[in-house]
Amino acid sequence: MRQLRKKLGMTLGVVTLTASLAFGTASLAFGATGTGPEDARRQIHHVFLIVLENKNFDDTFRKSTQDPYLQKTLPAKGALLTEYFGTGHNSLDNYISMISGQGSSLATESDCEQFDDFKLSRVDAQGQAIGKGCVYPSNIKTLADQMQAAGLRWKGYMEDMGNDPARENATCGHPPINSKDLTQEPEAPSAATPKGDQYAARHDPFVYFHSVIDLPTCNSNIVNLDALDADLTSVATTPNLAFITPNLCNDGHDGAGTGAAGERCADGKPGGLASSDAFLQAWVPKIMASPAFKKDGLLIITFDESNVRRSVTVTDPATKKKTITVTFSGEFCCNQQIGPNIVRPSTYRFAISPMLDYVVNDEGYGGDRVGAVLLSPFIKPGTISNTPYNHYALLKSLEDAYGLGYLGYAGQQGLVAFGDDIFNQLR
Repeated sequence: MRQLRKKLGMTLGVVTLTASLAFGTASLAFGATGTGPEDARRQIHHVFLIVLENKNFDDTFRKSTQDPYLQKTLPAKGALLTEYFGTGHNSLDNYISMISGQGSSLATESDCEQFDDFKLSRVDAQGQAIGKGCVYPSNIKTLADQMQAAGLRWKGYMEDMGNDPARENATCGHPPINSKDLTQEPEAPSAATPKGDQYAARHDPFVYFHSVIDLPTCNSNIVNLDALDADLTSVATTPNLAFITPNLCNDGHDGAGTGAAGERCADGKPGGLASSDAFLQAWVPKIMASPAFKKDGLLIITFDESNVRRSVTVTDPATKKKTITVTFSGEFCCNQQIGPNIVRPSTYRFAISPMLDYVVNDEGYGGDRVGAVLLSPFIKPGTISNTPYNHYALLKSLEDAYGLGYLGYAGQQGLVAFGDDIFNQLR
């Protein structure tokens, strides 16, 4: 079945309604296939996207006992996408694909520990930037650029951003260009930083584009998560796109969620699905109670990539230095392209610290199956979709919703946007 998924390219056609845009709104149905006036029920004007970290579908939605809210409560309120895939490994290339349609590069798939400019050679026929580096030049656009040009509002809400001003600013927080990324490791609470700092720039895709960070609007568009409460109070203050990134503990990245010694986050929380479930329980009700969501909202909860298939730790008996070698299957769907900047299979090494090396073996170029949950007034509770989707399909769906053109691999021929298998609720 898995091998079949790798080769499967879904070619189901989706007819999309024409957009009529006004400032701060978009009026286009996701994947509408009908032509009657009832199709207006699928108009989505406000999208909330929460991205969690590094979990596979079977664990999150089948086996784990740590996430009952995400595993059981939320799918019963909306739609469970059983065949939703990440587009790469490790983290950053997935986030970048969600907002730009760019495929993995050697730097982004290794999470850009050095915040270097992307050296662009050329742009190919599919809109892929060919070159090396991390921070794309201003001619490589994002969904944020498209929305801004169309008079639509967007914001990135980043938990913990700015907690330690020595690492990153409180708005538009990113490392200086061509410098080491100090946000790669979480900071524990201290006298200097009472809350600690578990913001990771690699989970904030907007800061990897000069088209975003070179503009003064970056400071009003990429903010700390604390700002979301006030923005949810009215339709007028809620952006058309709210991209929400929890910190390194609350996104499930750190900790094992078991409470065992040495397996907790920097702030002492258990991490894993336990902490991400607690985060969702705190924020999802607020979002669903907001006027914008009730009126015409869509909440998407997914993961950047799946977990490793195999992990082996070896300790040098003389130096005590550890080397952790992880292997990713790299499964994909939807005729995903490998992209011009990487090869497979591949192996690369991170020097996490003087006493720890991290080696990654990538067998394929996808991000494996992660699943997703979608909640909306336009979705019938308890819906299950087995249609294959990935991060490029997500981007295409958002661009359809806002009446925009397709960036990068979101424009791949035959790629299916979210459709009637999901948006099935009459209003």
